[in-house]
Amino acid sequence: MIRTLMQSIREYKLLAILTPILVIGEVVIEVLIPFQTATLIDTINAGADVAQIMSSGSVLLVMAVISLGFGTAAGVTCSKASAGFAKNLRRDMFYNIQTFSFATIDRFSTPSLVTRMTTDVTNVQMSFMQIIRTAVRAPMIIVFALVMAFTMAGDLAFVYLYVTIPLAIGLFFVIKSVLPVFRRVFRKYDALNESVEENIKGMRVVKSFVREKFEMEKFDIAATDVQKDFTRAEKLLALNGPMMNCAVSVIFVSVIYCASQVIVVSKGVALNIGQFSSMFTYGFMILMSLMMFSMIFAMIAMSLESAHRIVEVLEAKTTISDPENPVTCVKDGSVDFDEVAFAYNGDAENLDRAALHNIDLHIKSGEVIGVIGGTGSAKSTLVQLIPRLYDVTAGSVKVGGVDVREYDLDTLRHAVSMVLQKNELFSGTVADNLRWGDPDATMDQVIEACRLAQADEFVERMPDGYDTWIEQGGANVSGGQKQRLCIARALLAKPKVLILDDSTSAVDTKTDALIQQGFTSFIPDTTKIIIAQRTSSVKDADRIVVMDNGTIADVGTHEELLRRSPIYREVYTSQNKQSHDEKIGTVADETSQFAAQPATTTPGVQHA
Repeated sequence: MIRTLMQSIREYKLLAILTPILVIGEVVIEVLIPFQTATLIDTINAGADVAQIMSSGSVLLVMAVISLGFGTAAGVTCSKASAGFAKNLRRDMFYNIQTFSFATIDRFSTPSLVTRMTTDVTNVQMSFMQIIRTAVRAPMIIVFALVMAFTMAGDLAFVYLYVTIPLAIGLFFVIKSVLPVFRRVFRKYDALNESVEENIKGMRVVKSFVREKFEMEKFDIAATDVQKDFTRAEKLLALNGPMMNCAVSVIFVSVIYCASQVIVVSKGVALNIGQFSSMFTYGFMILMSLMMFSMIFAMIAMSLESAHRIVEVLEAKTTISDPENPVTCVKDGSVDFDEVAFAYNGDAENLDRAALHNIDLHIKSGEVIGVIGGTGSAKSTLVQLIPRLYDVTAGSVKVGGVDVREYDLDTLRHAVSMVLQKNELFSGTVADNLRWGDPDATMDQVIEACRLAQADEFVERMPDGYDTWIEQGGANVSGGQKQRLCIARALLAKPKVLILDDSTSAVDTKTDALIQQGFTSFIPDTTKIIIAQRTSSVKDADRIVVMDNGTIADVGTHEELLRRSPIYREVYTSQNKQSHDEKIGTVADETSQFAAQPATTTPGVQHA
């Protein structure tokens, strides 16, 4: 874990090494100051003149300035190193997340990843800062102060060991008790963040169903759970203070009692006033360093679980990667599924429970393919195998006659564009979002793509047109507008294969038909795979694939499927029954009205 984290120090390694060196310099001077102070006191007691006092005082002043310089420099290098380390850590996590396949992403929840990149990184940053500075300073002061105390007072310095060793043991047990609490609390942080994210994303639903009280109660439970664990941890850590105060009192009483006896008995020969005063200073330094040491342990205890969670993300490997010698050109938009099976858990031995099985489908380049089926029939799973968002468990998927596993991933995904039902827009202008499809697209091309996707009309009505700012997630546009902008974005990419995963569900049938016409005129050679719930969206496709329980139930044209596919016929009938009944009712009404009218005759015409 430490080795993995240290790889993120990189360009800040020199500053991280320089900080402890500066701290050691600061500590050495700081520990020598009480010794020089004792010398000054002894000089005053000996009846020194002003010149001697000024000389000793000047030495003290110079030492204090040097110590201050070392401390200031150490603070600067420490802050730069720790902030840079945190920056690199976040960067490394984010970059690794970008390489994740869908299967890898499924291992982490969104709130958990957010917590790891914010709270967890901050905890590790603070620990790193403490380790390269305070964790060096505290033990060095303890060691040097003990050495100086034994040098000046001999056996009297053992009083520090008698008190500090039990204190250190007590601090160790406190930290040991706190560690499991912090492990629990960060897992509960994820649950708390998940509750917040879910509520904010679904705010409109919450308000429409008047569920604010329920959501508040759910949040209170999660927040209270975190509070209880933090309170328990703080109670344990609060023992540090009383233990430290007790140790300070014991040391000071012991030093005063023992040192006074030594001074009186030896008449100031074995221990003089200057040494006596320095003993107090060294005792205080040792105890304060122990206090700092305990705080460092508390911080490290808190960040240890954070470090584990960060390393989990850094060491997570994508299940999908480029082959050794990838193919970098997609010849055409043909797609072939050869005996494909797919299971989300990747278990090739239990394909009976696979999401897809026995898929054998061959699509010619430029063909328009409709895909229809009930909820859970694995329509989306089928098309996600084409741009290799998931890898097949068995069989193969080919694009342009080449197995998708042999392609360079960027090449493949540039050639296969997907428009999802819940596609995302990102913070930025309308034009910025559309240029995701083609960063070099001119404004004329952007406008043309919007026109073909039936998005130009509402974009032009926006306050700033194509420069209108889109809020995060497209919060300031409707569902239908968002879908049309996403379709325009995909059109700009001019892919070899265009996949529409129920991406016109929020638009009316007339707009849907106009969008289909736009595909025909703008990207005639592109293979178009249209997943839809409405038969009207796919009835003009070259072929329609009917999915059922992860298998292909039938393939054919609209007319062929109406004749031979019970599933397709049932869907078509259920969707068109109302309009059919209305037409029948209108004809019946007209017939009855005609029958009820009295017969009229025209002069000179005989009626039978």
